[in-house]
This record gives sequence, structure tokens and C-alpha cells, in this order.
Amino acid sequence: MGRKQIDQEASRLTLPILILVSFISCAAVYTFLPFLFRLNGGDPSKLESFAVIRDGDAGNLEGGAEECCRGIENLEYWGPAVKWGSEFKFNSSELCCKACKAMCNGNDGPCLCDTWVYCGNRKECGSKFGECWLKKQKDTLAPDRQEGGTTSIWTSGLIFGRGEGIVALETDHGTLHIKLFPDCAPHSVAYILELLELRHCAGCHFYRAEGRGQSWDSKGNPIENAPLGPPFALIQGTLETQGEPFKKISPEVCPYIKRGSVAWVGSGPEFFISLANHQEWNKVYTVFGSVLPEDMEVAEKIAGLPTKPDVWNNVNVSVLQEHVPLRLKRMKKSHGDLNMKSD
Repeated sequence: MGRKQIDQEASRLTLPILILVSFISCAAVYTFLPFLFRLNGGDPSKLESFAVIRDGDAGNLEGGAEECCRGIENLEYWGPAVKWGSEFKFNSSELCCKACKAMCNGNDGPCLCDTWVYCGNRKECGSKFGECWLKKQKDTLAPDRQEGGTTSIWTSGLIFGRGEGIVALETDHGTLHIKLFPDCAPHSVAYILELLELRHCAGCHFYRAEGRGQSWDSKGNPIENAPLGPPFALIQGTLETQGEPFKKISPEVCPYIKRGSVAWVGSGPEFFISLANHQEWNKVYTVFGSVLPEDMEVAEKIAGLPTKPDVWNNVNVSVLQEHVPLRLKRMKKSHGDLNMKSD
């Protein structure tokens, strides 16, 4: 009888226990699903393509490969955390970067995350290995950072959303607004941000200018059966400022050059802005930004200035009769859109 009584007691408890287990399971599902949808459903590659098309029309920088997600080793960006790394871990810096991009998938307003910091050296990081800190900067063009040299265990990167990460190259012929690509060329963008901190770019200028000629149409597409230069459809200059020694930048992402691409010649500080799509050029130029489409008329105007012929390494080129000085300025946005003013 006693055992029978226990069986009855168990049967009375079974239903409440099942209900409790079901409730806990549902709660767990609703806890984790929103994050999974944000991370996987908000396709970062599509988001980045949208931002680039609206801001710089650069397309897929990897030339068909996956999106860029690069950072700088031995660098720790500070700033308020939106995800704590002690509770948020991944197996690679790329996944950490993509998690930040997934919080930047809205068409309106600033990104919820614009900085990621990852610890990827299992030996050096110890218990911190895999930690992914997602942060939000007060000023994305002047990120709060602590550089630890070769002893830092952190790798950090920036994410510029729509309308963010845009700098201005002012000339006497108009202003070129450039969308920077820190996820594809983090070291190159870091140098541009250093120039912004100097608040001048003395010595920066354009010295070469070649139009599209009869080889490319107004959209930068090659004209059938036309020679691909000279002229080579570009304006070229230097971003080396007087009194500041330039440290050469190692190659980063080198996609096909498109109309509006801003890229280094070699390891810098010489750079160029392309007026055409150069599929014929090998992927050897680090692209660190793209001119906003509406400003390409300024680049075309500079390309039409008076030039004189010259020969570089047995190649005919056109150099400007008078250099065009450049002034690098940071931009201010209005209500998160592209209505910008220079400081």
C-alpha cells in the first residue's frame, strides 16, 4: 500500500514538472533566438554592400570573396562596452568583427557597435582567449585607444556604418568626400585618422591628372575596342605631410580598381583616385576608401586641368602644370544622414 501511495504521489507531481520543464525550455528559446537572428539573419555582407553603395559605390572589395573583417594586432580600443567579452566569446577575430557588424544593420541612425576588441592568442590570453568586446565610440574618427606595442594581447577593429567614417579632401576646385574602409584596410585608415589628429596636411597635393579620354565612358566602363590608356583615367598625389616621417604600409586588401576607388601606389604615401573601372589591372593596389559618387565630378574637374607630358619608367603620363594642394578635414553629420559639413 505504501508503494502504491508513492506511485500516486508521483503521478500527481508529473504534470506540474512537465509544465515547468516546458516553460524553462521556451524561455531559453526566446532568450537565445533574438541574438541568433540578429547575428545570422542580419547579413553583414549585404549590409556592408548597402553602406558602400550609398556612401562610396565600392561594391565587394574582396572581388568576389567574403566581406572584409580585418583588425590591427597589438592594439586595444577603449570605449563603453555594449557586449562584455567575459560573457561573449568566439573562435576567431573575424567572427567577433561580424558580430559587431550585425549590430550595424539598420538603415537609419548610427551603429549600435562600431568597435570590436578580440583576444586571439591562446597562450598569451590565457582565460581571456576568445573574448570579444563590442564597444561604441564617442567619436569614430578619433577612437579611444591604448597601444601596448608588441606586448598587447588584443586585436582591434573599427566598423563605419552608413554616413560614418567619411573624411573630406578639400581643394580649390571642390571637395572630395571619401568613405573609409577600416574593415578592409585598417592600417591605412589608421594613418588617415592620424592625419586628422594633426589638423593639417601640409605638403599633401595632387600632381598627376589623366582623364578618361576615348577609352572609358562616363560611368567608368571601358569602351569596346578602345585602348586602355594612356591616358589612364586617374588623379594621383601624395598624403605625406611635411615634418612627419611616413612609415610604409604593408599591403592590405587589394581588389579590382573601380571608379571612385582611393588606393595607395605601392606602400604609400603616393595614392590615386580612379576615374574608371580597371579590371585590366592586377589586384596589387590597397584600396582604403571610395569617393562618394556625387563628388566624382570634382575628380573629373581636376583631371581636366592643364597638364604637361612626362615619361615614367617608359610610360607616357600627364603631370599637372601646377600642383593642387589638399586639405584633409573631418566631417560632421546631421541626424545620422549624409548632410555633412567640414570642421
